[in-house]
Amino acid sequence: MLGIKRLGLLAALVLVGVAPAAAAQAAAQPSTQDTQYLQAVHQVNLFEITAGDLAQQKGQDQGVKDLGAMLKTDHTQLDQTVQQTASQLGVELPNEPSADQQAVIDKLNNASGAEFDRLWVTSELAGHVQAIQATQTEISQGSEQSVVQLAQTALPTLQTHYDELVALANKLGIPVPQTSASGTPSPGGTGTESPAPGGGTGTESPAPGGGTGTESPAPGGGTTEVPAPSES
Repeated sequence: MLGIKRLGLLAALVLVGVAPAAAAQAAAQPSTQDTQYLQAVHQVNLFEITAGDLAQQKGQDQGVKDLGAMLKTDHTQLDQTVQQTASQLGVELPNEPSADQQAVIDKLNNASGAEFDRLWVTSELAGHVQAIQATQTEISQGSEQSVVQLAQTALPTLQTHYDELVALANKLGIPVPQTSASGTPSPGGTGTESPAPGGGTGTESPAPGGGTGTESPAPGGGTTEVPAPSES
């Protein structure tokens, strides 16, 4: 009889322990903003890993090759955290870059020499502006703390990438897109079109998820005005 009572008490303790855990899991449902940011930044990482490989294989300038290697390494590491966070929150991630991002990858595959370097640098500049804007939006509007912390960790890395890209563009004489009042880049100088990972050109800069428009779409929908990345 005593053994039965102990088993009953043990079962009760187990249930008491399980209930808060289940409640915590239910409470951890990410918002649309958090979900879309995870999906968008994952697609950015997929694009950057592929583009980094292409830079190392096809870049004419050594700076393009070196920066491509850096971007691949950093975005691979970032994506490990993204995948872990998404798994914990039950967020399903896309398994390939967006159609617009893939279009840019195709263009890079078909380019060579100095034309490849120009296309790679301009697309990376526009893409990193959008990634920074989306990350700033998550930091200010996200509700799931683990996703917000991920964005806070990613932001300095993305900013460093942008600064390195600006320096490389200046070295190679490639026009750096200037940001407008809404924070979107527009080509400066020669009026050349600047392809971005989402596939748009000129003043239309796609968000990491792939859409285009003169305003920068936030992962959770709508538009936000954010300060442009600093240029070093």
